[in-house]
Amino acid sequence: MRKEFSAAMERLAREDEKIVFITGDLGYSALENLQTTMGPRFINAGVAEQNMVGVAAGMAYKGYKVFVYSIAPFAVYRCLEQFRNDVCLHNMPVFIVGNGGGYGYGIMGSSHHAIEDLACLSSLQNVNTYIPAFADEVEPMLEQIVTEARPAYLRLGAGPVTPEGAQRMGTFKQIVKSEVSRGTIVALGPVAANALKALDNQELAGQFDVFTATNLPLSLPDEQANSWTGKPMLIVEEHVSIGGLAQQLSVKLLEKGITPSKFVSLSAQGYPDGLYGSQQYHQQQSGLDTANIARQLSNFLN
Repeated sequence: MRKEFSAAMERLAREDEKIVFITGDLGYSALENLQTTMGPRFINAGVAEQNMVGVAAGMAYKGYKVFVYSIAPFAVYRCLEQFRNDVCLHNMPVFIVGNGGGYGYGIMGSSHHAIEDLACLSSLQNVNTYIPAFADEVEPMLEQIVTEARPAYLRLGAGPVTPEGAQRMGTFKQIVKSEVSRGTIVALGPVAANALKALDNQELAGQFDVFTATNLPLSLPDEQANSWTGKPMLIVEEHVSIGGLAQQLSVKLLEKGITPSKFVSLSAQGYPDGLYGSQQYHQQQSGLDTANIARQLSNFLN
């Protein structure tokens, strides 16, 4: 999604001279067009993420809309205190952009993974987090971030294009509307592609509705919530369950009196065997791979 992000940022920066972009010495072979377009409004803060957010907060206080960019774990964990105290509590227009959410940086290990990032940030005051599952969602999310001008986090990964016919519902998007609706899949981020691939199975095709959660905290329309009652539900997220989609959605459902017949959560399990590998390896270790998703859905039908 870096290509789509860079192109959209370039357009927005041309339209709004109050937009500033600060990178933590990352974005090579992806952000050069931004550097050329923005000139002095493009700042390389070096490997100094805490200072980067502090500087961004100061510029936001003076009327700028400031994007700060790094890989997700560096942008979130290293400067959580600064983002909380300097940005969120003052409702400043500072927007964190984290590339490679979840296990995106694979073999580089836990220091480069972000599997608790949404739990950290979506719980803070005044924050909205954006989690595109598909590459073409990045641009409209950026437009919304700039328009709202409040603390935000954009979690980038690697995803395909949104399937035709998708429909937005609150902080959810319906990707597949099944013929018989034997159950519901709700996915978070690009791992939604694994869920869609699981439905290529002849036994499962046309049996399940598929949704993605686009933002945390969640906004769940009553009409949508009511359609989920009494049906099995599978949650798929490349994030820990605590503080993530599964936990936040379960609270919303309970508040509205909605009871799925089954509620199964597939989430990031950390490092069960103590080893590091590719993103696909970690997804398999956590049961987020296509084969395990298909098994869970088959169990719903039996």
